[in-house]
Amino acid sequence: MNSWGEKFRITLWGESHGKQVGVSIDGVPAGIELQEEDFLTDLARRKSGAAGTTPRQESDMPHIVSGIYNGYTTGAPLTIEFYNENTRSGDYKSLETHPRPSHADLVARQKWNGYNDPRGGGHFSGRITLALVAAGVVAKKILGSGITYSTDIIAIGGSHRKEEFAEIIERARQAQDSVGGVVECRINGIKAGIGEPFFDSVESQIAHLLFAVPAVKGVEFGAGFKAAEMMGSQHNDPICDAEGHTSTNNAGGIVGGISNGNEIVVRAAIKPTASISAEQETFNFESGTMEPLVIKGRHDVCITLRAAVVVEAVAAIALADLALRA
Repeated sequence: MNSWGEKFRITLWGESHGKQVGVSIDGVPAGIELQEEDFLTDLARRKSGAAGTTPRQESDMPHIVSGIYNGYTTGAPLTIEFYNENTRSGDYKSLETHPRPSHADLVARQKWNGYNDPRGGGHFSGRITLALVAAGVVAKKILGSGITYSTDIIAIGGSHRKEEFAEIIERARQAQDSVGGVVECRINGIKAGIGEPFFDSVESQIAHLLFAVPAVKGVEFGAGFKAAEMMGSQHNDPICDAEGHTSTNNAGGIVGGISNGNEIVVRAAIKPTASISAEQETFNFESGTMEPLVIKGRHDVCITLRAAVVVEAVAAIALADLALRA
């Protein structure tokens, strides 16, 4: 389904080349100061424009159409809309019968018997993450100004050297290919005691939303997969004081599914963009055989460049929902 959350419940809607995309949020407490300008900083972080991102330019201006009165939330459902203004749907016509490898074209056709909107990936497009970023802005307001977020791209194309990122992306562009990366989000100020075990642990809620983001293929917290290589004496985080602060943070700020007051650390692996310009052999429904496919359209060489703010937003959404339950 397209809705998530218990206390902070979001519903995403729209398609990449439809008239609008947006989000409706139920459970926003009344009395939170909010205006459309509050969204602009995070929305700008998601925009294209940098080398390696799509040439498609959208204004991404938010329009709050419900849930606000005199600059404050009312407690009623909050709805934020965005208009799609720069679409070239003709680029996707051939993909109805010649689906892209590793994209949702084929599974959407199979699930909805061909009634899905294939333009720009339809509802499966990364364009829908615009609505997640907007919901993340509201979630951060709920969590409060005392919470700080530090989100960074820590790897691209297997390299952790930031000075190499631009060159790796440019090589992929020249090869008409794409490249993935890793985003790390660190959140400070979350109090101890957030989380609802067993199935609504902090990790499970953040991971649930992260895996709903197109292109996310892996998630880890704290030491993550490296924990499997460590001894218990190495992985354990010694407790330093009565508040539960620890001298190391291999747990990533979460123990037993509950926040422990330390920095929450989560990383997401972002796959290479499926839409590449290099010729690929893939099945064509019209001929019934595998045939060469050259994908048209405007696509990101490295979607990781625009994913950092999305990772941060969904982490905030999950934490806001859990905080409202506490």
